[in-house]
Amino acid sequence: MTELPPDEELVAALRAGDGAAFADVLDAWSSSMLRLARSFVSTHATAEEVVQDTWLAVVTGLGAFEGRSSVKTWVYRILVNTAKKRGAREKRSVPWTSLLPGDEDHGPTVDPGRFRGPGGAYPGHWREVPEAWASPEKTALALEVREVITGALAELPARQRAVISLRDVADHTAEEVCEILQITAANQRVLLHRARAVVRERLAGYLGAAG
Repeated sequence: MTELPPDEELVAALRAGDGAAFADVLDAWSSSMLRLARSFVSTHATAEEVVQDTWLAVVTGLGAFEGRSSVKTWVYRILVNTAKKRGAREKRSVPWTSLLPGDEDHGPTVDPGRFRGPGGAYPGHWREVPEAWASPEKTALALEVREVITGALAELPARQRAVISLRDVADHTAEEVCEILQITAANQRVLLHRARAVVRERLAGYLGAAG
């Protein structure tokens, strides 16, 4: 990923019309922005349009940026607002604000049977340490693993996909995710935990079969 300068320098360069700085920002953030936009709209093509509209809004709105948050958080907040509006126009079956907690915030994650019970030593710890995945550096780069992860993310409920995309793909902090998505810290933790559990289970199944 392209290493960007500090926010103050980045904003100054963008406001000055520095094409190289803008290209660096596009290179650094566009892929994760596309994944996030896909959480709100029905097609990949529409998500691409959302990202394009977001960048246009960023360029025209740079003069109004006050630095109350990081540039990245500000850009992603514009993206989410743009994607929500586009998703509403598409008349998606379930709008973001009406998603019930029962659909995403509750239910099983990792099998409870994998952890020690309250009666023994180290309650809540793994009964058996999960097997190490062979050659993680090489495996992480395998196309098959990327496809498994992409498939798992695509099947997540919208809010879980948005949170894990921001935390684990775009590398935002928990506080930034709460600000971008306008959710509570507790809700962010629950959504991220459940999303990670799904992805981990999918990877464990794949890597176990491959091994």
